[in-house]
Amino acid sequence: MRDLPPHTPPQTSHVDTAHSASVGQGIFLAVASTCIWGLFPLLFKTVTHIGALEVLAHRSAWSLVFVTLLMVIMGRGREIFSKAFYAPKTLRIMAFSGFAIAWNWGIFIWAVSHNLVLQSSLGYYISPLMSVVLGVVFLRERLVPLAWVAVGMAALGVAILVVNLGALPWVSLGLAVSWSIYGLVRKMAPVGSLPGLYLETLMLLPWALAYIGWLGLSSGEAFAFGGDVTNSFLLAGTGLVTAMPLLLYARAARILRLSTLGVLMYIVPTAQFILAVFVFDEPFTRAHLAAFALIWLGLGVYGWSSTRPRRPIVPVL
Repeated sequence: MRDLPPHTPPQTSHVDTAHSASVGQGIFLAVASTCIWGLFPLLFKTVTHIGALEVLAHRSAWSLVFVTLLMVIMGRGREIFSKAFYAPKTLRIMAFSGFAIAWNWGIFIWAVSHNLVLQSSLGYYISPLMSVVLGVVFLRERLVPLAWVAVGMAALGVAILVVNLGALPWVSLGLAVSWSIYGLVRKMAPVGSLPGLYLETLMLLPWALAYIGWLGLSSGEAFAFGGDVTNSFLLAGTGLVTAMPLLLYARAARILRLSTLGVLMYIVPTAQFILAVFVFDEPFTRAHLAAFALIWLGLGVYGWSSTRPRRPIVPVL
């Protein structure tokens, strides 16, 4: 009788193993970046004694410094010296996106300093649905009926807050509108996330330096930066914490699907919600509960509708 070859168990493909490890790394990077973003209220609480505009100016200027360093570290420093990188059309687009992100940053910094982190969380929950509306208006995207139901739920949640609290949650709406506009502009911009942030902060630099210079001259004395080591370190640190999660997220985006990244982005407003209610002890009324419940339900409906065959396309934030 002919000898039979010994049985060898099926081996796991090296490609599959590498892919699983790569996906695991991508999820780790995405979670790390979104957790840092979600903890931003803790970080910016350390500079609440400094004027919001001064913090915004320093965040813009120091972000440019650290983003430039990141581009050099990642081997993309040559792009900074390329004439094509500064095409007039690209600069116009990035100037507009720079204005949108500065608007968003400014509202967030002000909200944290005025104990309105809960409104900030609400704004970032609304942002994806606001992006849907902008996609329909400006990009003529078509949505399934369930997506409109989701948008209606978010609108109803905001209306409940307006009626019960007697005031428009302008922080939430301002953050949602500015972030959605930023996403819309970046969708049309011909640059990636890291070079894009470099150009945005480059466009903001003259305004930031002009305000910092004016503040230093008009105050007649040492202001927050330069006169105090701790304040100087904290203000410079706002640029570092802006650049680092972006680097982690940019690397995760190369590995993971956009749908996965979209789900993980909800870590940001969820972390802010937890901080606002359980750490900063901000008021959380029945009106807030009803509003958040409707918006959470709306996000769930929209997420479910997005898995159906006719999937709408929304700007990538």
